[in-house]
Amino acid sequence: MATASAVPKSLFLPNLHNPTTLSQVKLKSLQTPLRILSQESILSSNGVPTKRNFVENAQSREMGVNRIHSSRRVVVRSMGSDSSITSTGLSNKVFGALHLVVSLGLILAMDKLLKQAFVTAAIKFPSALFGMFCTFTVLMILDTIVPKAAAGLVNFFEPALLFIQRWLPLFYVPSLVVLPLAVKDIPAASGAKICFILVGGWLASLCVAGFTAISVRKMVKTEMIAAEPMSKPSPFSSLEVWTWSMIFLASFVGALYYPTALGTSARTCLPFLLSSTVLGYLVGSGLPSAIKKVFHPIICCAVSADLAAIAFGYLSKSGLDPVLGDYLTKAASNPGAGDILMGFLGSVIISFAFSMFKQRKLVKRHAAEIFTSVIISTLFSLYSTALIGRLIGLEPNLTVSILPRCITVALALSIVSLFEGVNSSLTAAVVVLTGLVGANFVQVVLDKLGFNDPIARGIATASSAHGLGTAALSAKEPEALPFCAIAYALTGIFGSLICSVPAVRQSLLAIVG
Repeated sequence: MATASAVPKSLFLPNLHNPTTLSQVKLKSLQTPLRILSQESILSSNGVPTKRNFVENAQSREMGVNRIHSSRRVVVRSMGSDSSITSTGLSNKVFGALHLVVSLGLILAMDKLLKQAFVTAAIKFPSALFGMFCTFTVLMILDTIVPKAAAGLVNFFEPALLFIQRWLPLFYVPSLVVLPLAVKDIPAASGAKICFILVGGWLASLCVAGFTAISVRKMVKTEMIAAEPMSKPSPFSSLEVWTWSMIFLASFVGALYYPTALGTSARTCLPFLLSSTVLGYLVGSGLPSAIKKVFHPIICCAVSADLAAIAFGYLSKSGLDPVLGDYLTKAASNPGAGDILMGFLGSVIISFAFSMFKQRKLVKRHAAEIFTSVIISTLFSLYSTALIGRLIGLEPNLTVSILPRCITVALALSIVSLFEGVNSSLTAAVVVLTGLVGANFVQVVLDKLGFNDPIARGIATASSAHGLGTAALSAKEPEALPFCAIAYALTGIFGSLICSVPAVRQSLLAIVG
């Protein structure tokens, strides 16, 4: 007890058994921990806690409270960050979708307005090609005056360009799907001769265009430089395959039981015919590279659509021809699946202007190869077709009908309209088949011939297999697209101009006999 009495009472802690006093001590210790730590700590002889122990306990309680508050703040901040990221990702997707709709809509609107203007003015020249060169000219002028404006315009339309590039082959397929309707009235012997001209002429035209480009480059001593890197669209996902599969199954069954549910048979068949075409392209694009070299996704796409038409014709007992007629009606008031897809063709041509602009330096540098190759290959294609047709005994009207075999469908039809007694359905069919041959074998043949640079590959492909060949090559080699685009356009333009000269038409007819 002497020891206890020797200790000053002021150093003892208050009565800890009093709740009021205890709460006051806790509050005070939490508010002023540093001041308490500076005081002297003395042990109690009767087991009463010392000031040091009490302060340490108070500090521990304070640190525990701080840890709880800190952990709560971390959890709240983490939850806030996750919700912020989710919200940002969702808003970016919505903005990206709106950006795609606006940019693609503007290109489609431009194509439609140009078509209407050309029809009103009775101009037979393809409006989309005019739009492409106008767009390219505007971009070049802006690049000279305000380069940032030109770059901004290209960036604005980038989502639409990637969309078109991703689905490009689909837009050329409809003519191939309805091919059985176009060739059913042609005799087998004449069909075999046409196929010979088609395959042999494609290979010859490809060689002429490619070797001409290489020869001219050696003459003018233009050094090959690397092409500007081109953006590649995203690959197809399994979700897209399953989505289109469900659309196909639901719409196929619905069309079987309710043939005119959407007003007409064409509209009712549109969903399952469109989804079967898209599914064929998705499946074909997922095939191994070795298989795709000989079985291009475009073929898989057309086969898929035709199989769906055959199945529906059999189950509905309507036959194949009516279903294919509903696939491509060529009537704006009653469109089919093929009409929807072909409605993008003009936009595809206009979009080529942006690809050419991106590679403008390369196009300018190699203008001699491009223009010379296009002119020579176009003349060769027209006159060699006329000559071979006569040598193998093909009927003159059929020979004239297939003269523009290497020119895109829109321009080929305008060219044969300058002649009399032609079969325009055969013209479209041969043009599509030429493109199909090119799309299927162009990469293999180009590799065998040693055409390794994008200029020779692009010019040779477009000059011999027009749109389908361009779509097939550019899907795997985007750097060749600018040269495909310029050769594709120039071949059609030069072919139309040269055939509009009466003397040229007379010379072609004289060769045909």
